[in-house]
Parts: sequence; C-alpha cells; structure tokens
Amino acid sequence: MTKSGPFFADHVGSLLRPERLKQARKDYKDGKISLVERREIETEEINRIVDKQIEVGLDVVTDGEFRRDWWHIDFLENLNGFEGYVPDHGYFFEGVETEPYDVRNIGKISFNADHPFIKDFKEFNAIVDGRAVAKQTIPSPNQLFHADIINSAFYPDYESYAKDVIQAYRDAIKAFYEAGVRYLQIDDVYIAVLTSNEVDFDSGPYQRDELIQLALRVINEVLVDKPDDLIVTTHVCRGNYQSTYAFSGSYAKIAPTIFAKEQVDGFFLEYDDKRSGNFEPLKYIPDGGAKVVLGLVTSKFAELEDKEEIKARITEAAKYVPLEQLCLSPQCGFASTHHGNLITEEDQWNKLKHVVEIANEVWQPETATNRQ
Repeated sequence: MTKSGPFFADHVGSLLRPERLKQARKDYKDGKISLVERREIETEEINRIVDKQIEVGLDVVTDGEFRRDWWHIDFLENLNGFEGYVPDHGYFFEGVETEPYDVRNIGKISFNADHPFIKDFKEFNAIVDGRAVAKQTIPSPNQLFHADIINSAFYPDYESYAKDVIQAYRDAIKAFYEAGVRYLQIDDVYIAVLTSNEVDFDSGPYQRDELIQLALRVINEVLVDKPDDLIVTTHVCRGNYQSTYAFSGSYAKIAPTIFAKEQVDGFFLEYDDKRSGNFEPLKYIPDGGAKVVLGLVTSKFAELEDKEEIKARITEAAKYVPLEQLCLSPQCGFASTHHGNLITEEDQWNKLKHVVEIANEVWQPETATNRQ
C-alpha cells in the first residue's frame, strides 16, 4: 500500500471560500486589517477544511487555495519577469465575462526564491501533520504561452521564451520538493484550449500541431530531473468560473501527443458532461503508465450524480485503460477563483463524500482501501 497518489478517490483542489475568509481578504486590501491578521484567519479556515476533507474520507487534502484569489495568477505574478494587471476585459465564458485580471511579461523570467507559495505550503503541510497526503496545486507553465502574455522586447521568439519558462519551473519544483511537496498537480487550461474547434490557431505564426508539440516539450523538459518520489499530475480544464465554462472539445486532438508522451504520473480529465467527448482518446494512455482520474462528478451543480451511472461510465472507460489505472474525482475544483461556483459548502462536502463512497464501492472489494 502506497500513499503517493493519485488516489482512487481524489479531488482537483480548490474549495469554496467561506464569507469570513472573503471578508478578511477584502479588509486587507482595503487597509482595514494587517497581513498578519489576514493570515491568521486564513490559517484558521485552512485548519477547518483540512479536518473536513479527512472527515469525508479523503486520503488527499489541499489548502483549498484559500491564500489566493485565482487558481493561476497568484502563482504566476510572483515569478520574476511577470506582473498582474487589469486588462480592458475579462475572459468570456458561457454567458458571463470574468472579473478582469491577468498576468503579463515585463522582463527576463526566473523563479522567485521568495515565492510566497513555498511558505504557504510549509504552513499547510504542518496543519496536515501527516494525517493525509498534502497536495500542492500550481498552474502549468503552458499557461504562459498565450500570445498576448509574451513581451517581444525581451523574447523575440517562443524558443528563447520557453527556455526561461522551463528553467523557472524546474527551480520552482525543486523549491517545492525541498519544502516537503510530494504530490504536485499542474493545472493546464492551455492544452485544453488546444483541443477546441472554437479556437483558431492555424491562422497565427504557429499552427495547432506545433503548439501541441511545444506544450508537450515544455512539461517534459520541466520534469526531466523530477525526484522519483515526487508525484506530478496534469489537470486538463476547460474553464470553471461561477459554474460556467469557457469552451468545448474532445481530447482527440491532443491525446496522441499529450496522453501518449507527457511524462506525468496522472491526468485529471473532465468527463462530467458531453463537452469533453467520449473515452476513446484514453486508448493513447500507455498500459501501466499515467493514471487517469475521471472527472465524472461535476463541481458546478449541487445535484448528486446517480451512483450506478457513474459506475457504468467507469466500466466504459476501463475498455481503454485498466480499472486499476483509473481513479475518480470531480471534474474541477469548486472555486477556481475566489468567486466560487454556484453551490453551497454543504453541497461541496456532499460531492466529495459521494466521490469517496463510489470509489470505495468500485475499487475497495479488490484493494481493501481507497488508496493506490
């Protein structure tokens, strides 16, 4: 029995921010409380949700991303060579425009040795205190390859830019490992964008297939010196903002490259609705290779999925990937941004408990545990 993950019952990571936490972060921005006071409230709330994750039966816990506003920007804007800023508009999701905030390249890129996420993980890991596996989530380096982020004054081409991004992430992974991280999840919306027919890549300087190959190379070069006892997974996400989404598309376009060749230990894949297509692209996952965490339970809505339907879908996926190589989770987090999805905290815990119960019923008869 190992305790490394992915687990038969797993989850993507972000959790709904309680109002007390939202108010504290707002009060800090408004100058009403100190950073110390804000962090004290964050720590208290992280303690609470760690206990709750363990209570619902999970063997893997996160800090809910409670010390950040966005799943990606808080990490990226604290790398050397980037800054957060307010653009003219946000991202356009189905029926809603996101709050406008993004990141841009303002200089040569490197990892910031004082990156706040390192301290945050150490404090989170101390809270967990070995009671479960503490998972750290960060945005993929591929998130930095949206064309409007790159500053041509510093990087005239993708190759020179990629070189520095890769090194910055290598240094980041080394720093996280030294801080105690043994389970790292890389959240990658960019490669999901590459699956979509709704987005035109072929009219630009790089065609879709070239960008897919680049995305693969970036991740694999970042991981080239990964310690053997560090589990790294990729979460492929099509957008998650106030219970809506950004785009659709099956995994068919990326599967022959990403699924077959990306050197990660697991893929968290959205399969909670028809927008993700069928399971056939899973045939590119090597036998005995990366685990596939099926996101069959939605984090967007409160209604609990029928257990037998979920089990049937797991059986269907097992036609392409051996059952022991499969896991179950929600398709995404519950609050990829501080706004959160349109469900209650009670709904959130019910969803996670539902995942645990189904996973135990599917895998426990053979393993006597929901751990892999």
